[in-house]
Amino acid sequence: MAQDDLNWKTFFEENSKPNHFDENVKLISEVCQQAAIKKLRVALITSGGTTVPLEKNTVRFIDNFSAGTRGSASAEYFLEAGYQVIFLHRSKSLEPYSRHLVGRSIFDMIEICPENIIAFSSVGEKHQAEMRKLTEKYQHYKSNLLMISFNSLSDYLWLLQATAQKMQILGPLALLYLAAAVSDFYIPASQMPCHKIQSSGGPLSLSLQLVPKMLAPLVTLWAPNAFIVSFKLETNEALLETKAKESLEKYHHHVVIGNLLHSRKVYVLLVDRNNSAPEEIRLSDSELESGIEIESKIVENLKLRHDNYYANHKTG
Repeated sequence: MAQDDLNWKTFFEENSKPNHFDENVKLISEVCQQAAIKKLRVALITSGGTTVPLEKNTVRFIDNFSAGTRGSASAEYFLEAGYQVIFLHRSKSLEPYSRHLVGRSIFDMIEICPENIIAFSSVGEKHQAEMRKLTEKYQHYKSNLLMISFNSLSDYLWLLQATAQKMQILGPLALLYLAAAVSDFYIPASQMPCHKIQSSGGPLSLSLQLVPKMLAPLVTLWAPNAFIVSFKLETNEALLETKAKESLEKYHHHVVIGNLLHSRKVYVLLVDRNNSAPEEIRLSDSELESGIEIESKIVENLKLRHDNYYANHKTG
């Protein structure tokens, strides 16, 4: 295995825990313990992009941009499929249910009625129906949803490790859905200036180090019995299947979902260790027009795979 795969322990030694780490881990532990007692499935969904700070007192950073569309949509469908969901997401990225309101003015959707009662605008019956449906779903599923946020790469990796370790108690009931956009490069804390980098110093030259591949310890040490799904984003369709298979062969997890940058909302390729032929999910024009999201089909597919994994794990 490559040298950077062996340095994950060093990464945690050099980078401190995020703020509120212990409180968040306690919440995660409570979810996992209760689910284990009740034999409930738990899905960890990672979503959004990580930042790489350039200073310890951070003013500037490198950002792996992701709005969190895939993760936030998938969280809703996992909840509807009966999972408890731990939603590990970038702060201020899209969240389940509230994502549907992004880009809309909430003030255009409500009005103040007599006696200072706030209600949905009488001129927006469509908005009323949409908000009622969203609110009903949120109220129904909110007790099954734990949302934990991160900003930096080190925040994310500390929380990923801790969550996976707490999910060990669930065995094959655990599913990890790694949809976050995680940086491949970072600046070690020991090489990071304490204060804001001054432009008076002239042009800036950066030397970035490779982030250790955390999928290896995740699969073998942190959550060895969980059903683990990762994503592979490419821009060249000819490489998609090959890269997905290479990832499975290297890390020995369960499913890689390959997607292309410009068609990821309508097409994905699922590759697993058991089937030689990959499985495509593609939305038709009529499905797009009717508002179907590809994440609904991804989650439906993964639930069936997780069913089989769980059944085989119990009898194996």
